[in-house]
Amino acid sequence: MKAAIFDLDGLLIDSEPLWQEAEIAVFGSVGVTLTRGLCRETVGVRLDGVVRHWYEKFPWQGESLEAIESRILEVVSRLVVEHGKPMPGVMETIDILSAANYELAVASSSPMPLIRTALEKFGMIEYFSVLHSADTEVEGKPHPAVYLSTMSRLGTNPNNCIAFEDSAVGVRAAKSAGARVIAVPDPADASDPGFANADVVLSSLKDFSLDQIQ
Repeated sequence: MKAAIFDLDGLLIDSEPLWQEAEIAVFGSVGVTLTRGLCRETVGVRLDGVVRHWYEKFPWQGESLEAIESRILEVVSRLVVEHGKPMPGVMETIDILSAANYELAVASSSPMPLIRTALEKFGMIEYFSVLHSADTEVEGKPHPAVYLSTMSRLGTNPNNCIAFEDSAVGVRAAKSAGARVIAVPDPADASDPGFANADVVLSSLKDFSLDQIQ
């Protein structure tokens, strides 16, 4: 079976700026001043890893790491509903792959409630037979666990999988799982050497074609 596995944030939906907004606000409330540039350091990383990263650099008092995670998730979920939008070329790419009989899945660092909220908002959820969150794995990306579990649920093997990622962390995870990888980096991150590991690098999903994976 041929399968295509998609990341969510920054790949299917334009939510990375919303994550940045949520992180800047919540971390700022405990005295950790972030910028959008600093937030890019943790693109693709699971939320607990993001919180731990900034706590280790700028330890704060008063709120647990778990409380900060919950607050960020609450804010970003609201922002996605209010301001989120699909990334350019997403629906066209889904249609191309579906017409070619690819089984579609999502493998995201985001918690499952946010995955479902986003996909339902944009009418995409019906296209995906498997939704999987790295929240349920012992380790998040760049560890390949979320991809390996998604492949297992799809009943396919890496040789038949194409992965779509927007972060260097995600590219590393998908390649480590054995998938062929198409990267669609944010222009601000495109110079990251981690994208050199992708099989194909696109400026937008509007540029995707089946020729790139055959």
